Amino acid sequence: MTAWVPPDALGRRVLCGTEYATVQYVGTVPPTAGTWLGVEWDDPQRGKHDGTHEGTQYFKCRHPRGGSFIRPNKANFGVDFLTAVKARYGLNDEDNVHPGKESTLFFGKTVEFVGMDSIIEQQRQCSFSFSRLNQLVDISVRECAVSHAGREEEISRTCPNIRRVDLSKNLISSWETATDIASQVQNLETLNISENKMKFPATSISGSSAFLKLRILALNQTEITWTEVLLCAPGWPALEELYLTSNNITVLERPENVLQTLKVLDLSDNQLLDGNQLHQIAHLPSLEQLMLRNTGISSIHFPDAGFGCKTKMFPSLKHLEIKDNQISQWSSINELDKLPSLRSLQCRNNPLMDTEKNQETLRQLIIAKISQLEVLNKSEILPAERKGAELDYRKIFGRDWIAAGGHWNPERNKPSEDFLAAHPRYPSLCLKYGAPEEGELERQQPVTLKNQLLTLTIKCPDKPEQKPLEKKLPDSMTIQRVKGLLYRLLKIPGSELKLSYESSKLEGKEVDLDNDLKPLQFYSIENGDSVLVRW
Repeated sequence: MTAWVPPDALGRRVLCGTEYATVQYVGTVPPTAGTWLGVEWDDPQRGKHDGTHEGTQYFKCRHPRGGSFIRPNKANFGVDFLTAVKARYGLNDEDNVHPGKESTLFFGKTVEFVGMDSIIEQQRQCSFSFSRLNQLVDISVRECAVSHAGREEEISRTCPNIRRVDLSKNLISSWETATDIASQVQNLETLNISENKMKFPATSISGSSAFLKLRILALNQTEITWTEVLLCAPGWPALEELYLTSNNITVLERPENVLQTLKVLDLSDNQLLDGNQLHQIAHLPSLEQLMLRNTGISSIHFPDAGFGCKTKMFPSLKHLEIKDNQISQWSSINELDKLPSLRSLQCRNNPLMDTEKNQETLRQLIIAKISQLEVLNKSEILPAERKGAELDYRKIFGRDWIAAGGHWNPERNKPSEDFLAAHPRYPSLCLKYGAPEEGELERQQPVTLKNQLLTLTIKCPDKPEQKPLEKKLPDSMTIQRVKGLLYRLLKIPGSELKLSYESSKLEGKEVDLDNDLKPLQFYSIENGDSVLVRW
């Protein structure tokens, strides 16, 4: 008996056991009899060839050993949406008509796009008595082999209250199928359709009302291109969050009259390589959060603004993530100060981070260079830490400023273009704290040179529940920077810290550390001494 093959099998996604594949050929493969499916596996290690058998190429594969021939009865072409919902939640048609049963659903307030199984677990752990499917609001049918919408209007009649749907890692072969399902969910706000290798429209979509209320959309690992995003975007007039990770997007184009409401965009794990690609999306008026983790970018530049000026690009951008990239020059950090609204930055795991052995010094340099930053690498920047970082920066590079033509007298202050390019914030720091005079600038060792470390015990005498901490600090570290470190280390709210120290050589006495600009060595602190913290 010949196994049934759907008439639209070519191009469909199938599941064979636990392996996913795309049907690239349907027909005979002589000299054998019967119908075969030529499939390209998602995991090329599962395959045997490139679609060629005994010298005849039946289909093409991207990987030379990514293809196989299988019989149709080995392929699961999937189920419709409602069948998957009923199977996932232990419901069936009989459950749907029992009278007199009432239930209340308690779903999470937010939908996560990393670890979407949380929705499933929340709903499995609760023992609900469902009387009607129309009570469902949040639905996750991840890995349920969903391949099509089912009968027309059946979803809207059966589940009219759905707002958030997880359709990730199913057998959805085209954006048209996603639209068919969404068109029956009138109040759809969140859709995760990641990990479905789909075909997307080649021309602009208009006239569809399926996504009018959609605010959050995840298309991670769907092989969508940026051009296809822009072709689909007219159908997303209210979209606020768009997740596009791991799609091999390499080229961006400027959105014209689309994505104007977008607040969050995640392009992580796409090899953009050229930082200038970012200029194409720099004029999205509402964009507040941009994730560019592991995109291969090596530099950032906003050419429309000069030293100390703000760019017109990314006018609303508050949160930027550029960790795990190839940024190696301080000039890119300088450029970030041009962003008018930037408040939070994540920049770990870039070559630049390896240029400074002391990570605390590295943090202080970044803080001093970006004036409006409030959070760096998920750690809040308190006012005391900012002040210390800026005062240190002003002092460390003071001699370079004077050598480049800087002077405390405004009439004689003419620092070189090279100095301003390397330290564009320096003039504003001079305005804020006063220009350094030559007499106050002690000769500085390079910031990369390892300073003498002091092993100190941190104590909070007024807080007995706070256990003493041992910390190694450079003896050149200013009291202001010590305070900034302690704010984070002890998680102290924005209070004014009072520091002193005690030594075995000064038994019974405390010495106040009362000058924020002086280094620890000024007070003759030695190894084994204790710093006392009060607030």
